[in-house]
Amino acid sequence: MRSALDTNAKVGALLRDLAAVQTSQQSKWGYKRAAAAILDLDEPLESLLQSDGSLRKIPHVGPSSLRVVHEVLQTGRSETVDHAVGGSTKAGEVARRRELRDNFLSSAQVAEVLRFQKRRGVQPKHYRGDLQMHSEYSDGRVSLEQIVGGCLARGYAYCAVTDHSYGLPIAHGVSMSNLQKQHAEIDALNRRYQARFHMLKGIEANILADGTLDMTAAELRTVDVVLAAPHSKLRVVHDQTARMLAAVSLPGVNILAHPRGRKFGTRPGISADWDQVFERAATLGVAVEIDGDPSRQDLDFELAQRALQAGCLFALDSDAHSIEELRYADTAMAHARLAGIPPARIVNCWALNKLRDWLGEAWRR
Repeated sequence: MRSALDTNAKVGALLRDLAAVQTSQQSKWGYKRAAAAILDLDEPLESLLQSDGSLRKIPHVGPSSLRVVHEVLQTGRSETVDHAVGGSTKAGEVARRRELRDNFLSSAQVAEVLRFQKRRGVQPKHYRGDLQMHSEYSDGRVSLEQIVGGCLARGYAYCAVTDHSYGLPIAHGVSMSNLQKQHAEIDALNRRYQARFHMLKGIEANILADGTLDMTAAELRTVDVVLAAPHSKLRVVHDQTARMLAAVSLPGVNILAHPRGRKFGTRPGISADWDQVFERAATLGVAVEIDGDPSRQDLDFELAQRALQAGCLFALDSDAHSIEELRYADTAMAHARLAGIPPARIVNCWALNKLRDWLGEAWRR
């Protein structure tokens, strides 16, 4: 069950507000670091209170940040933050950023949602493999073999490595020649682990402004899994429904990845008639993603519930760039549980043979 108030998320957001109005770069960095530490806590701040009213020590959270924590625990608000923001020249900017934090879950809230067994929906035991992650071939920090080890440690049967396509140089998009090298390495790993684990060949292709992708159809056919994801025009206010409808309608596209492209407190992402996009995706059998990266959480549980009502399939992925970040799949699962999505509608819960059959159908539309 989702509690009415995610205190960790509230305090983390307030500390980000405090960081935004600092004139010292060191103070700004310190409050951001404290916010990240609290958002990443696995237990609610309330559980850290000791009998004398003090809090157990939280790494990277100093006295001035702790003052904000105590104020929120005692009153539900922070006089310190209110005073700092009100006395600054950035109150308008802070207000704008607050609007960009809706439906983000803290790690403590994620753990609570996954623990609540009476809630129907996907559970970690249903989850067989992660379908978005990045290796050292693009902007990830790990080798393919390290990815296999990390996935096996989490009990997965398969995964897809989906490095960025060559059209996104800012993310060190992988060239087609390097993609061939990656595929040869994947083939070797699959031969070695064939009885235990299978790595799918994937790509995260960039959705261009007109809804096409930055790879040709022939290039896309060289991979097993095609993620189509927006990485541009994520701060503009005009409607981009046509762009997203075009992307999900392309032959070969399996998953619409982090559909809005939103980021916590910094950008709203794409504005579109999402019900229309979900309806098209459902008709064509394209899965919509819940990206579990804490700064993305896209789709969130409210939009995911609308996608469920439209008949969509879902992919729940970590968007990991390191082994530690594979745990971000838990955040995606928490949003799916809050949205009430059954395992049968989640492609990560399918057996490998069923998954591969579905992946191939994208070329037979």
